[in-house]
Amino acid sequence: MSRTSVAAIDCGTNSIRLLIAEVDGDTKTDHLREMRVVRLGQGVDSTGRLAPEAVERTLEACREYQQVIEAMGVDIVSFAATSAVRDAANAEEFGDAVESVLGVRPRVLTGDEEARASFEGATGDVADVLTAVVDLGGGSTEVVQGLGQPSFSHSFDLGSVRMTERFLLTDPPSVSEVTECMGHLDAVIAPVLSALPPTAEIVGVAGTITTIAAHSLALPSYDSEAIHLARIHIDDVRAACMSLMQMPVADRRALPYMHPGRADVIAGGALILDRVLEHLPRETDELVVSEQDILDGIAWAAARSVA
Repeated sequence: MSRTSVAAIDCGTNSIRLLIAEVDGDTKTDHLREMRVVRLGQGVDSTGRLAPEAVERTLEACREYQQVIEAMGVDIVSFAATSAVRDAANAEEFGDAVESVLGVRPRVLTGDEEARASFEGATGDVADVLTAVVDLGGGSTEVVQGLGQPSFSHSFDLGSVRMTERFLLTDPPSVSEVTECMGHLDAVIAPVLSALPPTAEIVGVAGTITTIAAHSLALPSYDSEAIHLARIHIDDVRAACMSLMQMPVADRRALPYMHPGRADVIAGGALILDRVLEHLPRETDELVVSEQDILDGIAWAAARSVA
């Protein structure tokens, strides 16, 4: 693979992220990472459409990213869209609008493609053992297991925004809301994950999980270096999940590591992570938290496409 500079964009349900990196053979050097919380998936679970105001917020972020991409002179731009766009009846119109700004058409990943990209992005820095990667997003959650390469993947229509909009309607969530949400999560997750062989390593990725890690570690601010490859006892992770779920939104927003655009939906994500850890067969008592995820997988795939 020749040296290639890439701009990878991951457009999810809650955030849109940009990575500009140089890929040279088996080496990737990151130059820039940016994130905007745009809540593209606002209301998609109930309406089946991308809301005009959510599309405009996303396009504004794309305009900002386009200026950065032009300034840095990358070789290739790859735009991947996930759960919210997968579920939207007006996805084609959204694709037209993005193409008019960035000059590339979004590639709408299937749940399996999303899972595999997350696995590739997340496993570069972990031991070569049977590993399960949990990628918890705003609209969907992917679990992929493998040894070097994925041998199992599943995309659940369970995400922090989706669960919050569907179940967690009061602030903080009521006992009955939490009970109903957990019952739904158990019914969906347990039949799929319980049949897997016990995993030797569990890697958690994406903003919900890294924020839960920051909460568990009681960091004074969001610190990517402290979070990346942190090993946290699963009991401590689950305690952090319950702590965040029980907090009012104002208290979550006041946490020094909490992005303000995540505070109102992280309870839904915390419940998902708690139930995944409950039902995933494992030989480890730790969760490894990675700052590398689907965005890195998108970058690797983009570089391969021009090799």
